[in-house]
Amino acid sequence: MASRRRMLLKVIILGDSGVGKTSLMNQYVNRKFSSQYKATIGADFLTKEVQFEDRLFTLQIWDTAGQERFQSLGVAFYRGADCCVLVHDVNVMKSFDSLNNWREEFLIQASPHDPDNFPFVVLGNKIDVDGGNSRVVSEKKAKAWCASKGNIPYFETSAKEGFNVEAAFQCIAKNALKNEPEEEVYLPDTIDVGGGRQQRASGCEC
Repeated sequence: MASRRRMLLKVIILGDSGVGKTSLMNQYVNRKFSSQYKATIGADFLTKEVQFEDRLFTLQIWDTAGQERFQSLGVAFYRGADCCVLVHDVNVMKSFDSLNNWREEFLIQASPHDPDNFPFVVLGNKIDVDGGNSRVVSEKKAKAWCASKGNIPYFETSAKEGFNVEAAFQCIAKNALKNEPEEEVYLPDTIDVGGGRQQRASGCEC
């Protein structure tokens, strides 16, 4: 039997500029952290092979720019997402206050078929800064917000030290997997455009 194709799971990371989205992605995929800050222009993505319950998946992690002026790029990037990661900096209250806007923005742009049950994961990043002394967003406050939005999983991370990053992304992959319909596991080699079924698989169209 021919080798089975891997499922592609599309994950979007959202949050204000500077909260550490790119660093989290790089730490998870490449085990690297750079202290040089470079704003992501538009969007960028990295892929990582993930094994879960004896099956191999390709996690495609999209990092969109945090600045509002790039939000108009959204629709193409958000469409087909299997999980959305919302990131804030625990030392910057504004980045936490923005989570609701990012969540709403995602639901509008991605238009998931079941918005109430679409999987989100929230990361409180930069817990290493100043030994935790400059922290303004408590774990309790973040967890309360997550609970109010349907018990979104919450992780506290340090992209710099690699703390909790692996565990967070394992949860992200697991939630993305739950969201992927079973019949869309394998991408077809050809698409029958003349067939009776007009509805196309709503996978990633990039």
